[in-house]
Amino acid sequence: MMGEELSYRELNERSNQLGRYLRDQGVQADTLVGICLERSLEMLVGILGILKSGAAYVPIDPDYPQDRISYMVGDAGMKQVLSSSSSHKVLEQYGDLSVVLLDTDLGRMSNYSTENLSVAVRPSDLAYVIYTSGSTGNPKGVMNEHGGVVNRLLWTQSEYRLTAEDSIVQKTSFSFDVSVWELLWSVTCGAKLVFAKPEGHKDALYLKELIEGHNITTIHFVPSMLGVFLGSMELGDCPSLQRVLCSGEALQMDHVNLFKEKFRNVRLDNLYGPTEAAIDVSSWEVPLEGDLSGVSIGKPVANTRLYVLDEDNGLVPLGVTGELCIGGIQVARGYLNREELTAERFIANPFAAGDRIYKTGDLARWLPDGNIEYIGRKDNQVKIRGYRIELGEIENALSLVAGISQCCVLAKEDASGNKRLVGYVVSEEKLDKTYLQDQLKSSLPEYMVPMIWVELDQMPLTSNGKLDRKSLPEPESSDLSTKEYVAPRTEREEQLAAIWQNLLGHRKSRYS
Repeated sequence: MMGEELSYRELNERSNQLGRYLRDQGVQADTLVGICLERSLEMLVGILGILKSGAAYVPIDPDYPQDRISYMVGDAGMKQVLSSSSSHKVLEQYGDLSVVLLDTDLGRMSNYSTENLSVAVRPSDLAYVIYTSGSTGNPKGVMNEHGGVVNRLLWTQSEYRLTAEDSIVQKTSFSFDVSVWELLWSVTCGAKLVFAKPEGHKDALYLKELIEGHNITTIHFVPSMLGVFLGSMELGDCPSLQRVLCSGEALQMDHVNLFKEKFRNVRLDNLYGPTEAAIDVSSWEVPLEGDLSGVSIGKPVANTRLYVLDEDNGLVPLGVTGELCIGGIQVARGYLNREELTAERFIANPFAAGDRIYKTGDLARWLPDGNIEYIGRKDNQVKIRGYRIELGEIENALSLVAGISQCCVLAKEDASGNKRLVGYVVSEEKLDKTYLQDQLKSSLPEYMVPMIWVELDQMPLTSNGKLDRKSLPEPESSDLSTKEYVAPRTEREEQLAAIWQNLLGHRKSRYS
């Protein structure tokens, strides 16, 4: 309910009663309990009740396609799901599920004690299973344990030192792991937690009103949404804001420069971490003074080890690109019911006996100052005309070009099946393709410079605020970067032009 409030005493009492109810239903350590409802106070009561019972929660977005929900319910072997009167209809076809409606059924638990439960929860017990996209088409459930989550929360509080005077916005879908610290960090320090309305995380002006109306001090943004938010801000807006945390995508230099322009005294941190390692495993506080040569993902958080390895899992030298691998307490248990994939991605740590590392599939390199630079995905490499190209490296260079507020580079096939680099940009001024290419050629070899450019008013975003690469439009022939047109002057030149048009898949030229 909009405008509803709960004190921490009330939150604790309600979640204690729910936890006792779940224990009576037979849940125990590593039992997977689903939770399917929109962002609300009941959502937090539900998550805490599940954790207090000793079980692990599995978030189910009620807006997910029915096939995805069916797969998750079956794969997790769910017997209990917490929902609401407005969301439970997506669960009606599963007759063997016990569904509790948190907005109407909590009253029947009033006879349960409000005292804290005496359930012993071990660091190795599961805290949650979040499903992420899988390369096979089915999502894969990542199993994270209490020890890793608690480590991340304790590091967060030691780093940022929130108090009861602080206010945090909860705006990330609980199907993404950023929501875990948004929901639970305040519990460790007594800060106020403010829930954004459903879909409010996509509305920059609504977020501005929310920040100013509730004196928000702390908020998280995916970089793509940060760019949209900053575009709606003026110097002096959101005066209560003290810290902005970014993760989920590569933070671009233009984001940093625009942030420093709009918010002079607000801390900006860039964090990195996959779902497979309890939210975030590295952080970098962006310097507010001086010029930056690039954006870093920083250094490991507490009790975490980061390695940059070659194809044989050996350490690469300083400055050399390799695969980023994660060790330490925050590494997840593995993928639910996916033993083969778990064995492939979670391996014994060759540098620390008894430890495991998670192979992220991300490319990175150590910088001379001890920070790490994120390069891109291993599977985001493409081969064009015999050259192996990392698209993230082109995007990094493009983000440094003045006037480019957002960018993305894809490899697209033409009519003949040949791959071509396509640059998508949101520009503050009219797009000058020649200027862009000249700027890129100053830091990249010519074969890494896109010849096709698509200018957009804004980048398409997913429901989580990330760049939606699948929704980027197909380029048209008019998007091809060309110099001033010179018509063929002889019959042979006309024949050559026709041959190249056929090879490149373009329509006949303007002279025909």
